[in-house]
Amino acid sequence: MKIQFPDSRLEAFSDAVFAFAATLLVVSLEVPENFTLLKEQLSGFFSFGISFFALVMIWKTHYNFFRRTDYLDNIIIAANMFLLFVVLYFVYPLKFLANQILERTSMTQVEVAELFELYSLGFSLIFFSLSIMYWWAGRKDPDQGRRSKLQFYARHFTIFWVVGLFSILIAFLEVGIPIGLPGMIYTLLGPLCYFHGVRFGYDEPETNTA
Repeated sequence: MKIQFPDSRLEAFSDAVFAFAATLLVVSLEVPENFTLLKEQLSGFFSFGISFFALVMIWKTHYNFFRRTDYLDNIIIAANMFLLFVVLYFVYPLKFLANQILERTSMTQVEVAELFELYSLGFSLIFFSLSIMYWWAGRKDPDQGRRSKLQFYARHFTIFWVVGLFSILIAFLEVGIPIGLPGMIYTLLGPLCYFHGVRFGYDEPETNTA
């Protein structure tokens, strides 16, 4: 049964969680005491920028769901809350991975593999939650015209979390760690999503691609 629940309340709560996640990315909330400390903090600006951009893309993907359907029930609320919970976890491996890419600090092969596992776990769970939300709304939305679109995106985001699981497997087996193979595997998203779009022939008249 559909719940008569104001979308604005759920979205407002979700936005608050995303905003809190963004604050967790900040190097420090304190004003540096001298110029040397200021330079040290600014050195992390680029990794913060990469992490913040990734977080904004997740927020935009989450935002798009509520633009594509107004169906809401306990299943979607639960999946949304789980997604928000994972986002708060995801910011830590996300920021650490961004730091590693830019600063190239020394890590053992085992540590790099575990970092990819942690990152890909968060990535997979976020998009698994989104695919569940789309899949459920695609079954329950009373508007028949929206169901095919919602089902399309359920499959679309399934590709994301399956690729994330593949990255976890590669990292767990420690295959290609020196060349960053668990990260390179995410390049599969482009061709897989393209062929999925071609196969199912869905073309949304929107500028966003997520």
